[in-house]
Amino acid sequence: MAATIKVDIVSAEKSLYSGEAEMLFAPATMGEIGIAPRHTPLITNLVAGELRIKHIDGPDESMFITGGILEVQPHLVTVLSDVAKREQEMDEVAAQEAKERAEKAMQDSSDKIDYARAQAEFIRAIAELRTIEKLKNRKQH
Repeated sequence: MAATIKVDIVSAEKSLYSGEAEMLFAPATMGEIGIAPRHTPLITNLVAGELRIKHIDGPDESMFITGGILEVQPHLVTVLSDVAKREQEMDEVAAQEAKERAEKAMQDSSDKIDYARAQAEFIRAIAELRTIEKLKNRKQH
């Protein structure tokens, strides 16, 4: 039997996943990291992107997160994110519209705070669109 690690993924709204996994891949600030059973303890910031759970049996499960914190303990990985969406909740049209709204807001903004908000929304929308594209490409292969 392959080794597993307990994974809990929680957003501000709900618990999205709690179960065993062979591995977890997450978008950390310095690039994608992989967490396997018996990984050394770690706390790191996450950025917007794909969070992927590798199951022992069955296909991988992907989610989009807007960022957050990942904590690794000897037998538990916890992901805390403000917003997390399961693959079936991702909407390419809505993400594209959010990107376009943010672009317009950045062009129209004269206030630095409004510009920074629009820029953050733009980055999140781009990350979600990239995640959707990755998932589409995986399904084709």
